[in-house]
Formats: sequence, C-alpha cells, structure tokens
Amino acid sequence: MKPDGGSLIGFGSSGAGGATFKAFDPAKNTPLEPSFLSATVTDVNRAAELAASAAPGLARLSGADRGKFLRAIAANLEAKADDLVARAMLETALPEMRLKGEVARTVGQLRLYAQAAETGSWLDARIETAQPERKPLPKPDHRSLLRPLGPVVVFGSSNFPFAYSVAGGDTASAFAAGCPVIVKAHPAHPGTSELTGRLILHAVRDCGLPEGTFSLLFDAGFEVGQALVKHPLVKAVGFTGSVKGGRALADLGAARPEPIPVYAEMGSVNPVFILPGAIAERASALVDGLHASSTLGVGQFCTNPGLIVLQRSPQAEQFVKDLATKLSGTPGGVMLTAGIAKTYATNTAARAKQPGVKVVAQGKAVGGCGAAPVWFEADAMSFLGNHALGEEIFGPSSLVVWCKDAAEMRRVAASVEGSLTATVHAGAGEAKANGELIEILATKAGRLVLNGYPTGVEVSHAIVHGGPYPSTSDGGRTTSVGTRAIGRWARPVCYQGFSDDLLPVELQNANPLGVWRLVNGELTKTPVA
Repeated sequence: MKPDGGSLIGFGSSGAGGATFKAFDPAKNTPLEPSFLSATVTDVNRAAELAASAAPGLARLSGADRGKFLRAIAANLEAKADDLVARAMLETALPEMRLKGEVARTVGQLRLYAQAAETGSWLDARIETAQPERKPLPKPDHRSLLRPLGPVVVFGSSNFPFAYSVAGGDTASAFAAGCPVIVKAHPAHPGTSELTGRLILHAVRDCGLPEGTFSLLFDAGFEVGQALVKHPLVKAVGFTGSVKGGRALADLGAARPEPIPVYAEMGSVNPVFILPGAIAERASALVDGLHASSTLGVGQFCTNPGLIVLQRSPQAEQFVKDLATKLSGTPGGVMLTAGIAKTYATNTAARAKQPGVKVVAQGKAVGGCGAAPVWFEADAMSFLGNHALGEEIFGPSSLVVWCKDAAEMRRVAASVEGSLTATVHAGAGEAKANGELIEILATKAGRLVLNGYPTGVEVSHAIVHGGPYPSTSDGGRTTSVGTRAIGRWARPVCYQGFSDDLLPVELQNANPLGVWRLVNGELTKTPVA
C-alpha cells in the first residue's frame, strides 16, 4: 500500500486546483513523497452533499449492521497493519512498537463501539406505557431513544496517527451512532491518513453502505477545516489539538446560523498531587514512575503530568533532587513536527524567565525536531499569582509546585484549570484523610487517578476522557473515549402515540434486539405486555 496524495470524496477523488504539500520525516527533517493535493471548496461541498445523502440510510441501519461495518474496518486495519506502521514511522518518528500498539488499540476500540452498536447499550431507550384511566388526565404512551445527528466532521490529531485520527475514536463512535463522517486529515501524517481512509472505504463498499458514508479531505492550512465547520449540512464536529485551534473551531460552530456542537479536546495540565506519606513509603518508585510517565512519547500525550504538587520537607526535596538527576540524564527525543518542537522550545524558554521560577532539570539536548526534558519549580504563592504557570506545555516538561502544608495544596488544587486527569499519590490512610482535596480535584478533571499515573487511557465502557474547560470545549460533559462517546453524535427523540409497527425496533413491545430499556422507571430487557 502506498498513498497517491488525493483526497477521498466518497468513492471518488478530489479534482484539480488545490495547493500541494508534502509530509516531512521529523527525524531527518526531509520531505516525503508523494505530494498531497489540498481540497477545494468544490471538494468540501461534494463531500458534505454525499454525507447528507447517506445520512438517512445510515440512521435506519440496524445496530447489527453498524457493528458489522465497524468490525470490517477493524479487520482491514489488522490485515494492513505493517503497511500502516511503516508509513506512520516515516511521518511521525514514533517507534515501531508504539505504533503497533496504537493500531491494536484502534482496532480494539472499533470493536468496542461495534459491540455497543450491536447491543444498543448506548441508546438510552425509555418507555412509558399509556394509562388512559389516569386522573385527572390520561397518560399517553411515549417512548424515546437517541437518534443520529447527521454528517460529522472529524479532525485528525498530530500525536496519535491512528487512535485519534482517521479511524480513531471520534470516527468510530460517530459510525456507531449511525452518522456519516468527513475527516479533515492532519497534515503531519497525510500518507498514514490516506492509507487508513482507503481501508475504511473498502469496508464501506464491502458492507454495501452509501457512498457518502466516509470522505477524507487534505489541506496543509486551515481553510478546508473552517469551510467544513461552517458548512450547513454538517451537524457536529470532533477535534483533538490545541486550545487555540479547538476554541477557534468551537467559536465557528457557535457563530453559524444553525449552531452545532464542536467537541474539542484541547489543553490539559494533568496535576499530580504527592502527599507526604507516599514519599515516605515509596520515593524511589515514584521517581521511576513519574520519569516514565512524563517522558513517554517525548511528553506528547494529552495526559502528560505537567504539574507536580508537593509539601516541602527534607524528604520531598530529596525526592525532587533524585527525579531531577534522572531527568537530566535523559536524552531528548524527536518530536512529531518541527512546529511542535519550536513551540516547545519557545514555551520552556519563556517559563524559565517567569518570576519565582527555577529550572531544576534539563535533559540532554538534541537538534532538529528534537526536545529534551525541562522541569521547573516554584512556590505555591508564585504559582497562585501567575496564571501562565498553570498552562500546558506540550512536551516533556513539568512544573513542581512547593506548598507549605495541606491547606496550601488545596488552594493550588482549587486554582487549577480544567484537566483531563488529576492524580493523587497517598500513603497508607492518607487518601481518606485528604477527602477534601480529592473532592476539589473531582471538580477539575474527568478522570481521577489514585496511586497511578495519568498517561495511558483504557478504552472501556466506564472510561472518561474529558474534563472542564480548557481541557474540552463542552465543559467536560462528555468523553471522547469509551462507549459514552457515541452519545455526542446523537440527540433524544420521543415518539408519542405511535403504534408498535411504526416505532423504531428498539422501542417496540417485543424488544426483538434484547436492548436494555427503562420501562416505566424499571431497567429491563423484558418485552412490554
């Protein structure tokens, strides 16, 4: 499999006229073949029109057929995993084993969404049967469930070329909901995106689905993405990236004549609070764990631990010294793009100049697109008085915040912006004694981690990968990972007074699909008498 550089618009390709661009090998900082053709306004319109024409058929598709489609995509990715990984290695400089693991994760989440689609577990089906004799007014029969919104636009992310890109969680969850998807490919890995997109299209054809079920558009700039968000046929957007980019798209979506939801995963500092008992019990293990978590993937994870909060003591100071020694001996790695590497260098240089901030660790520098760990420290009062110290630096950098006591730790927790995760390391009995701290953090993050590390997101029914602004644009009411993510692409519809044969099959009396339903307030699979 080799990319040819053209957008995929339904079963066709883009026409001539768009500007061309190339991917770059960040390890060598050299261009890669082929050239990719940016989509045009005509391409955007064609993709949106095809998606809109496909939407009614996909909405009527049974959960079993949606599951079959998702499983077909998963099987295609597995069959071509070596080709996908080989291209992604060139475009991202990520190691082979990391990328193989990411393909496996992507396949796994496709199958999880397939299972959810097949079982109808995400539909929130509810039935209230009629009570014609109720006084003073009769109760009508009314039943509701979630229905797909329509065409969804997905923006691929730079740091996960598979799991958060063309066939990633946003795309898979939208397909599970019964929505057609138009992906705006990330320009940092367009070849990987095209190869993945072709595998999705093979599944579309093999499953006999409408042509507009899937399209993939290229663009090195912002014009195509903006045009997609503003297009009147698009009904929702998924994005993973920076606060600046996500906020711009969210504002575009809100400013439309018909506003649409933009589910943007953006910036997250992922605070880690280490209590005195944890250091007393396992300082060495904490050094190793924090080092591994913060340097994983050259720190290019949305769950990278960017804030480490401690109470000052001789033991805590020795802990930070040991961690700094390990970090300073850590060689730098290649970042995903030259732009990301430049921004990291700019942001770490700016933080070093902030009042009250001191560099405590500097890893071994590398050239080109490389970056080395840079860690800082500041006292709690400096942190509380400087909003910039609470902002994310994307890369292997963290800020140690020194507190004088538990009360000051809680003040720091209360001041932290919304994050995807918040972590507490506690000694024996400390977690229970610090319930107030944990409760504060529950208002700040979508996932709380006790005695673990924030990097690594389990794909499951229970996981939450979202959080209050600025970690997400929707205030943390949804998740972009796990089966709850399907609900982003649907809205509740109630059917009142319908005969059984006119109802969606999931709401019919016999419950032929065996869906869990809330019937007159009771969760059951039992047919309605």
